Amino acid sequence: MGLEEKLPSGILLTTVEKVAGYARKSSVWPATFGLACCAMELISTGGPRHDLARFGMERASNTPRQADLMIVAGRVSQKMAPVLRQIYDQMAEPKWVISMGVCASSGGMFNNYAIVQGVDHVVPVDIYLPGCPPRPEMLLDAILKLHDKIQNMKLGVNREHEVEDLEQARLRRLPLAAGLGSHPGSPGPGSPGPGTSAPGVAR
Repeated sequence: MGLEEKLPSGILLTTVEKVAGYARKSSVWPATFGLACCAMELISTGGPRHDLARFGMERASNTPRQADLMIVAGRVSQKMAPVLRQIYDQMAEPKWVISMGVCASSGGMFNNYAIVQGVDHVVPVDIYLPGCPPRPEMLLDAILKLHDKIQNMKLGVNREHEVEDLEQARLRRLPLAAGLGSHPGSPGPGSPGPGTSAPGVAR
């Protein structure tokens, strides 16, 4: 039973953005960038147990010109950062990036001068995947979220308006208020602690 048998009169109405989004999300070719132990989890995702081929993504491109998704798996050193950026620039447009693991996302336990503290300092990141290392199921969930983002991506002028709206929304965001993250009943920053008096108040 095909889709045409469920449609009234065999007519289906949609938009160019929906068709383009469906085609793009169903033909994502990853340019794997395995740098550390997260790459082992990435490799196992392509095995028969998790079956990355169900999304049509089993073809890992050895050339960036035939890839549109970069999965950065592992820590990024300062020496590797220019290479990563060069490969990203050579990828086909439109392109997306998944930061796999806490080391790629924020430097992880490697808080030193040799490791980039977040791959978003080098390339724009679409999906951040936490974990050390993240399980293959978590990578599949991140890929599904990326598919949803690709499906709903705007085109042309609508895309420009969407980017402008997002930039304005971020500019309107206010910084966190002082003491917002304190526990209930605990004194906020600058407030007198237990056993002390506020200035000008007698105990």
